[in-house]
Amino acid sequence: MDATPAASARPAAVPPIFISHGSPMTALEPREAGAFMQRLGPAIERAFGRPRAIVAVSAHSLTREPALLAAPRHAAVHDFGGFDPKLYTLRYDAPGAPALAERVAALLAEAGLPAHVVAEGGLDHGIWTPLRYMFPDADVPVLPLAWPPDWSPARLFALGEALAPLAAEGVLVMGSGSITHNLRRVFAGGRLNADQPATPESTAFRDWFRAQGEAAAWEPLFDYRRLAPHAALMHPTDEHLLPFYVAAGAGGRDTPARRLHASLTFGDLGMDAYAFGAGAARLDEALRH
Repeated sequence: MDATPAASARPAAVPPIFISHGSPMTALEPREAGAFMQRLGPAIERAFGRPRAIVAVSAHSLTREPALLAAPRHAAVHDFGGFDPKLYTLRYDAPGAPALAERVAALLAEAGLPAHVVAEGGLDHGIWTPLRYMFPDADVPVLPLAWPPDWSPARLFALGEALAPLAAEGVLVMGSGSITHNLRRVFAGGRLNADQPATPESTAFRDWFRAQGEAAAWEPLFDYRRLAPHAALMHPTDEHLLPFYVAAGAGGRDTPARRLHASLTFGDLGMDAYAFGAGAARLDEALRH
C-alpha cells in the first residue's frame, strides 16, 4: 500500500504530535505512557479518521541533510543493545510511502530546504515503539524523515512549517524523542527504580516547557537552552528534544501546544506528549472519552 494525497473529504486535519518514546523497554513495559499510546491511535481515528500515512521524525534517525526513507516496506530496527532478549523478537513490518516521499520532498524544496529521497527502509525504535501501541496492525504507511541534529530549533520549526499542508491530506506528522533525556543521570549510582519520585529539576523543566508551549511562546522555546531551568542537565545533547520543534512547526506558529499526556520514569525521564495545530484540542477531547 502506498500513500498519496486524496481529494476525499476527511473529518478534520489531523494534528501533528510529539511523543516521548522512553527507553526501548517501553515496548515491553508500557506503563502509563504505553497505556496513553494505546488510547492515542483510536482517539486519532475517532476524531480525524485513520491517517493515510505517518511522517515520522525520530531522535534516532539522523543525517547531515533531511532524507526521506522511501522504501515500499519497513521492518523494525533493533538499534540498541543490552536489553531484555524478548525485545529483539518484536517486529513491526509496516508499508512504506514512496509516492508521499516525493510530495514531502517537493514541500521542503518549496521552502528552500534540502531534501533527499532514498530507497531505503527501516523503523528505529523511536518510531516502532509508539506505533506498535498506536496502530498495532502495522497497516498505516510510514515515511521516516531523517534530519540533521545540528540544525537549530528555529530551523527545525521551519522544516515543520513546510510539512503543514500534509495535515489536511490526512497525513500524521509524528515527532518522537523525549521531553527530558539524561541517561547518565538516570544510571548514576547503579540502582534503577522506574517508580522513583520526580526530581525537582525534571519537574521545573517540564513545567516551563508546558507553560511556554501553551502560550505559543515559540521564541523562548527556540532559546530553551539559555532560558529553560536545568536545560543542559535535562538534555546534555538535544537530539531527543528537537523532534518537538518539527511537529510544532507543522502545527503552525499561531496555535499553542497542547500537552496530551504527562508521566515519568526513573524520576527524571519525562514521557510527556503534545499535539499542535487547530485540531489539538479536539484530539485531547477524544482522548478523554
